Amino acid sequence: MLSLKECFDFCGLTGDEVHAIAEHEHLSELSAAVRGQSLLQTERGIGEIRRFIREDIESAKSRGRHHTAQEFAKVLAHFKETHHS
Repeated sequence: MLSLKECFDFCGLTGDEVHAIAEHEHLSELSAAVRGQSLLQTERGIGEIRRFIREDIESAKSRGRHHTAQEFAKVLAHFKETHHS
């Protein structure tokens, strides 16, 4: 049986990136890893993941969760560095 970390490694995303997709799409982390892996296959999909993370940042800010917004901003910066489109 695969561990959750092995699933993240397989999908090409970090745990934090998967968490951002899970939060945005209201999915389990395993389902978010599968969705993220699929989205990584196209430039449009990569753009969708960026949008998800940006919207997670805005949602956290609007709820006064500034630390969470900062963490998502770090996730977005890393994602942009590692997934070019």
